[in-house]
Amino acid sequence: MIERASTLPQRRVWSVAALVHAVAEVLASRFAACTVRGEISGFSRAVSGHCYFNLKDAEAGGATLRCAMFRRAASLIDFDPTEGQLVEVRGRLAVYEPRGELQFVAEAMQRAGDGALFEKFMRLKVALEAEGLFDAARKRELPANPRCLGVVTSLGAAALADVRAALARRAPHVGLIVYPSLVQGAGAPEALVCAIAVASARREVDVLLVCRGGGSLEDLWAFNDERVVRAIAACAMPVVCGIGHETDMTLADFAADRRAATPTAAAELAAPVRQERWLELLSLADQLSRRAQRAIDARAQRLDGCNLRLSRPSDSVRQQHQRLALLGMRLNLAPQRDGQLRSDRVARIAQRQVHVVAIWRAMQARRLESLTARLRALDPRQVLARGYAWLSDDAGHAITSSAGLSPGMSVHVALADGVADMTVQEVTTHSVGPTAR
Repeated sequence: MIERASTLPQRRVWSVAALVHAVAEVLASRFAACTVRGEISGFSRAVSGHCYFNLKDAEAGGATLRCAMFRRAASLIDFDPTEGQLVEVRGRLAVYEPRGELQFVAEAMQRAGDGALFEKFMRLKVALEAEGLFDAARKRELPANPRCLGVVTSLGAAALADVRAALARRAPHVGLIVYPSLVQGAGAPEALVCAIAVASARREVDVLLVCRGGGSLEDLWAFNDERVVRAIAACAMPVVCGIGHETDMTLADFAADRRAATPTAAAELAAPVRQERWLELLSLADQLSRRAQRAIDARAQRLDGCNLRLSRPSDSVRQQHQRLALLGMRLNLAPQRDGQLRSDRVARIAQRQVHVVAIWRAMQARRLESLTARLRALDPRQVLARGYAWLSDDAGHAITSSAGLSPGMSVHVALADGVADMTVQEVTTHSVGPTAR
């Protein structure tokens, strides 16, 4: 027995650090470089520039892998990673030794699609948008001076504390009624719908705040439920949604009348600053006082004027006498002015007539001269004066061709300064005209 026991191998006892280190070495050698596909969940960027997130496999029961991407690799990403986005991450598998946790150290990341959860989000958004639930025309204005606000959130949530702190700081006079509800988990959508319905039925608040702190797309999924979206759209009073952080966006934000980046911003959006309202009231009171004083002063001046007229009736009588004298003077001067105006008008008309007659006479004179010149040009004596003669037979008919002449024929010749009787001795016909002798 002693010999058999001595031949058994010694059992090795690992320390925690040694075991974790050994596992890390095995993973580093086995998965030194690999690529993983999954949906981003819980993405955050630290002040140092390092990024931390989870990769979730929606098709394999929700398996999750913790990932870290250091600043140098994160600066090379050419897009903004968002919740639910499907990505492919290249890197190495390692162990975070201080906590003994498995993590994937990412060296590069690229888009591989939108992810199942994000695709579901977009499909539902398109469907509800087609129904008009997100139309800007149905958005209601928030009351300027609400008396009481309602908030739908979890009683233990930090969002409720943020809303209370904001109201205490800005508008402590505004009341607050809490309608408690689950904001995460399987029963959250039904609880949210019930709380919104209770607030809408009671109508005891002026504005309803639907609030929740930040989280991943899965954490905020209750506010993407179709029942919650329809409950917000059907609420009797205006709804302000303050869900998550600045970059978080849910379908409830689209259906609400106003969207705030955070629960604190939702409270600030719904409740005015008391100091600002107080200053506005003081300004209105000052304007009212000044307008009232101006009205009183104007009435006092009018009353003084009436009193002055009543105390001195002679002044009114004298003014009426002066007015009557002025009207009488205008009446006396009216015929003289009318006669003068008529005389001036007749003189202008006469002057215009003389001018018109002179123009007409000049035109007639020019016309007569033109006609005289044309008549003189047609006067036969003017032609005879240039050396021509007028021939006629005994009957007085004009002879214009050599065919009308014959030897021994008597012709009468009219010249410019007299008449002569001649006898034709011979007739010679030329192409350019006859020659008589």
